[in-house]
Amino acid sequence: MSDDKEPPDSKLTRTKEKWAREGRFLTGKITRPEDQRLPPGQHLTKDWPVLDLGVVPPISRERWRLDVYGAVETPVFWTFAEFTAQKQARFTSDIHCVTTWSRYDNVWDGLATRELLAACQPREDARFVTLHSYDGYTTNLALEDFAAEDALLAHSWSGQPLTEEHGGPVRLVVPHLYFWKSAKWLQAIEFLTEDAPGFWEVRGYHNRGDPWAEQRYSSD
Repeated sequence: MSDDKEPPDSKLTRTKEKWAREGRFLTGKITRPEDQRLPPGQHLTKDWPVLDLGVVPPISRERWRLDVYGAVETPVFWTFAEFTAQKQARFTSDIHCVTTWSRYDNVWDGLATRELLAACQPREDARFVTLHSYDGYTTNLALEDFAAEDALLAHSWSGQPLTEEHGGPVRLVVPHLYFWKSAKWLQAIEFLTEDAPGFWEVRGYHNRGDPWAEQRYSSD
């Protein structure tokens, strides 16, 4: 099970809470993926900016564990070797960060979330998941978003092991939502019958985070 630790306060946290109060970056436009590739209010970058809560937990692949529990028929407790022994997938997808940058054509290797669902068998009353990270971060997802066709638990990016600064050994990747929903340094996945908003969701950010509907903040 994950530790009930609270991430440290940071300048970034205070700044992003201020953005939520002010509605910073909102354009009021709504577009859909079939209309264009870049969501409203976003700009392209070729770099991959690093954003975190001020702590990069030094979790090696040898020490890393994933706990999957809650409203499931078969709880899962994997080491990294057990995790990578599962059927692996490669997906290419875009990143859309709520701080307005987007990056195209990221190549991920890892375990598709649908494979994880097959392994843990969520109960019929399971509706949500909460992601727990090694730095104490949490975020929530509806089960249907977690089970998206191109969502995965990624251990590699562009053919190389995922670096610590970008969430290695393993992070979630849910391309159709803003990237704060794709938790870094993944430690546990808790299946729930009722929703439980996470770190940013209780600090003014939207509960779902669809970039095409510009769901940046809870007042949107």
